[in-house]
Amino acid sequence: MKALSGGIIGIVILALAISGCNFGKVDQGRTVKYDKEKKVVTIIRETGDEKNPKYEGPPVSYKMPDDPDEIGPEPKEGGRLNLDVAKQQITIFNPESQKVETIPITIIDKKENVERENPLVFDTAEKKPKKFPIVDKERKTITIYSSRQKLLVTFSLPQEYFNLPPSTWDSGDVVRIYYKEEGKASRFMNVTKTDIYKK
Repeated sequence: MKALSGGIIGIVILALAISGCNFGKVDQGRTVKYDKEKKVVTIIRETGDEKNPKYEGPPVSYKMPDDPDEIGPEPKEGGRLNLDVAKQQITIFNPESQKVETIPITIIDKKENVERENPLVFDTAEKKPKKFPIVDKERKTITIYSSRQKLLVTFSLPQEYFNLPPSTWDSGDVVRIYYKEEGKASRFMNVTKTDIYKK
């Protein structure tokens, strides 16, 4: 009986190997574009560790799952990938060039350890977050709030970048995609908008 069981297990393993079972892959990145009509999300892949993520490489697009039960909250798009105040530079996905670019900036004002509920970034009367980024074309400044870095920063940058849409300076949602077929998601999770600890 043991020999028979072993033989059956061996046959099953061999069959799985021959069939080339595709268990799928996982991709994760920051959303730089989301086409609601076509249900296509475009991301820049995330590298590095969780505390210090980096976003590099060309944009990658995925068709959202056909099954609505496999889709989490729809993603918010944005071009800001990284803000480095120490080096005085910002990394964005430029919607015109369709490339990741790192731009030198001049810090005008910086406030650290700014929590989400801070009156500087939260409207207590309306009980909702204030809208960022703030693009001031007259003063040639941009003000952004990074909740992950707890930073409220106002900076200036080369004039030609002020013609880019305001969403360029906003951060898109981080999303996780499970797929078996290139370019087509089987499952979609909005990491930014999902509380994994909530039961």
